[in-house]
Amino acid sequence: MSTDYILETTDLTKEFKGFVAVNKVNLRVRRGHIHALIGPNGAGKTTCFNLLTKFLQPTSGTIVFDGADITREAPAAIARRGVIRSFQISAVFQHLSVLENVRVALQRTLDTSFHFWKPERSLHKLDARAMELLAEVDLAAYAQLPAVELSYGRKRALEIATTLAMEPQLMLLDEPTQGMGIEDVDRIRQLIKKVSARRTILMVEHNMSVVSSIADTITVLQRGALLAEGPYAEVSRNPQVIEAYMGTTQTELVGAH
Repeated sequence: MSTDYILETTDLTKEFKGFVAVNKVNLRVRRGHIHALIGPNGAGKTTCFNLLTKFLQPTSGTIVFDGADITREAPAAIARRGVIRSFQISAVFQHLSVLENVRVALQRTLDTSFHFWKPERSLHKLDARAMELLAEVDLAAYAQLPAVELSYGRKRALEIATTLAMEPQLMLLDEPTQGMGIEDVDRIRQLIKKVSARRTILMVEHNMSVVSSIADTITVLQRGALLAEGPYAEVSRNPQVIEAYMGTTQTELVGAH
């Protein structure tokens, strides 16, 4: 595997009782880049994500991360390697404070990670790092607020902070701007760009204005197969890609940048 690429798949395939959801996909994610996975509904994007994080086992093909074959590894082993996924639906502890949410994610760095009967003061040593992470996602001012009181966009920012607490080498973001208004979309777009400075990000995203403005490389899937790959300017003018999006997001695809 080239050291330029942190993740590579070879002929990655997933079948469900005769239906091929992912069909011989060869994906190469360059280290330190933002890579977007796009495609019409039913293209196989989420299934592909589930294969990469081992929530599903591939029918055939291989997955190599940072030089190691992880095709048959369990989800927990993948996470320990630094492949961390942020889920499509905001996943925070609603009635803990914003700071406490990040602290929970940081607990794995302690010997007492799962000793929930330990006194809370034993976790205060994590507060400084938790505040650093909250500052990185522009949430330091909300540290003591119950997470339930955050706006939807800020909950997603909190989720990114808890993902960062796991020290990812590769962050997988699943529809990070889904369901957001324009103001929140712009905030999350800027946040993803900011946290990508020292990390590699692979994202599934429908919002073409987000994809066009921050993604270094775009992979387009259609019916489970790789249709096109390259920078946005090139992919958005590919006749096959335009046809795949025809009738739904064709004008959005071409005019987003």
